[in-house]
Amino acid sequence: MTRSSIQAEYFDDIFASDDDPWNLASSQYEAAKFAHTHDLLADRRYRHAFEVGCAHGVLTGYLAPLCDSLLAIDISGKALARAQDRMGDRPGVTLAQMAFPKDAPEARSFDLVVLSEVAYYWDIVDLDRAGEWLRDNVIPTGRIILVHYTGMTDYPQSGDEAAETLWSKLKTHFEVERAERAEKYRIDLWRHR
Repeated sequence: MTRSSIQAEYFDDIFASDDDPWNLASSQYEAAKFAHTHDLLADRRYRHAFEVGCAHGVLTGYLAPLCDSLLAIDISGKALARAQDRMGDRPGVTLAQMAFPKDAPEARSFDLVVLSEVAYYWDIVDLDRAGEWLRDNVIPTGRIILVHYTGMTDYPQSGDEAAETLWSKLKTHFEVERAERAEKYRIDLWRHR
């Protein structure tokens, strides 16, 4: 198992060889997971949201109607090109290539950060870096939602390890709103105190 954060080339290679490498746009499982994520967040409107690892924008499409402004990033330029095709010129949505947490938006006050199927690609150094950035850039009452596959992976972390490591960095500043496990994934929703 690799223990270093996975780099852009890995994702560019995946998107170069398959238009929908994780069946994000075609599987009922993914559609149900995205709908579940949307439903947990739909009890409020978000002024400034940040989606890390948007891939080709399927979840972005679920999030956009909940947000005044949504910054959706991905490490892969090839994925972002597909996200741009999917999202078009949707008002309030900005797409950018960024290798979070090494590259992060300038200090802003986000009231929603979405980490869906992304934190397990990071090594412990990047999880620490992400935790620090989240503490400093999520406003009071703002939310972080994590959604991760819980099966075996060959990524630097498992879904459970990634979520628990981030929680250990954030638990003094955040509280758990929801912690749910479905058959193949977990959802953690945290609110800044």
